[in-house]
Parts: sequence; C-alpha cells; structure tokens
Amino acid sequence: MNRIKEVLEEKGIKQTWLAEKLGKSYNMVNSYAQNRQQPRLEVLMEIAEILDIDVKELIVSNKETKK
Repeated sequence: MNRIKEVLEEKGIKQTWLAEKLGKSYNMVNSYAQNRQQPRLEVLMEIAEILDIDVKELIVSNKETKK
C-alpha cells in the first residue's frame, strides 16, 4: 500500500501535475494513487523526490496494517 493520494491531498497537488512531472499518463498515476497498482521502487523514489519528501512517507508499513 502507498500513501501517494494522501500526500498529494496534503500538499494540494493534482495527480495530473504529478503525471506530467513523472512523464507518465494520468491513468498510471491514478492507479498508483488508488492503490490499484504499485509503482516500482525507482518510480516511488522519483515521486518522493518530486514531492520533496522522504520515500518512507509514501509507504504504509505492513506491520501497522496487521495489528
């Protein structure tokens, strides 16, 4: 699971803007944001860099969800 959607909302950033910065389609970024598809680690790191946050902020730990 990722927190891309939450981070975008916190920062007031649109998925279309992120898609443009990543060089990916809106549909692909929307799939990431809706957790229908998980980005490769390299893409996740690139998203974190674009959003100026630590990559850890984009990831939901499995340990937390198993409680």
